[in-house]
Amino acid sequence: MSRPVRLLLLPLLALSLAACATLHAETHPGEAAFVRQVAAATGKSATKLTTLLNGAHKKQSIIDAMNRPAESMDWVDYREIFMTPTRVEDGIAFYRQHRALLERISARYGVPAPYLVSILGVETNYGRVTGNYRVLDALVTLAFYYPPREDFFRGELKTLLELPADKLAGPIDSLTGSYAGAQGWGQFMPSSIQAYAVDADHDGRIDLMGSLPDILASVANYFHAHGWTRGAPVAVWAKADSSAQHVKVEHSKVLYSVKQLEAWGYQPRTQVDPGHKATLLQFDGEDGPLAWLTFNNFYVITRYNHSPMYAMVVQQLAAAIAEGVGPAGLEQASR
Repeated sequence: MSRPVRLLLLPLLALSLAACATLHAETHPGEAAFVRQVAAATGKSATKLTTLLNGAHKKQSIIDAMNRPAESMDWVDYREIFMTPTRVEDGIAFYRQHRALLERISARYGVPAPYLVSILGVETNYGRVTGNYRVLDALVTLAFYYPPREDFFRGELKTLLELPADKLAGPIDSLTGSYAGAQGWGQFMPSSIQAYAVDADHDGRIDLMGSLPDILASVANYFHAHGWTRGAPVAVWAKADSSAQHVKVEHSKVLYSVKQLEAWGYQPRTQVDPGHKATLLQFDGEDGPLAWLTFNNFYVITRYNHSPMYAMVVQQLAAAIAEGVGPAGLEQASR
């Protein structure tokens, strides 16, 4: 080959290599390997998966929100967000409006109706605030740009891409939710949709945005699957004696009998079986330390959100709703 021809081919080769590099360039760091993994696991087209992910956008506001969760607040301030007269009254009204559906689902899954209403009240203010982020943007941002929890969110993104259409409220790139990628009135992550979401209205699809039977049954099924015990206590106030001992606590896990906690100086303010397993939960209140004995059903609530403050506000809102509904609500709360 003559030298002039070789010189002409070099720029063409360079352009070809540049084109190949552009073709295989990642929109998001680690995207190519992730797509290969999902395609291998699901048989879906790598090209279509790449196109879908390339349409997602990194959102700094999502990362900022992850770095300042409400659960980092003090108990008094956190409680004030949810335990407002309006939220309690709206919960009572919701219960009365949907009583038959709530009590039917409660009877099936063994979870008292006030707790189902409370979850919706805490999570989305009874469906009013379900989140304005595109779920795809949220999960891509956290999967590829948030190292502290990238493994978890890559798992959730993978699950989202695997979910069949009949388990989603619409096309993947149209779904909206929280900054963490949770969807619907009950704020289910993709793995929770996969494992616990229920088609309770039997229309052949699961709609956690528009079907109250699906929404409420999915929350109830989540609690049931995580070990909710029908008729068992959740939490009771406790009074600490002046000589009360320090109690080792492991993230709301029930470790001790009520009798043992009483012997250590923590007296329940309402009657409870001394043989029940419980643990101690303490927060700082406006007038000093506050103490509760919490039981396995309280631990189940922390499977929905791991914060003990979250579980306690769900408990207190449920109790307020039950009291406001009257005898039927109180009876439901004790089942």
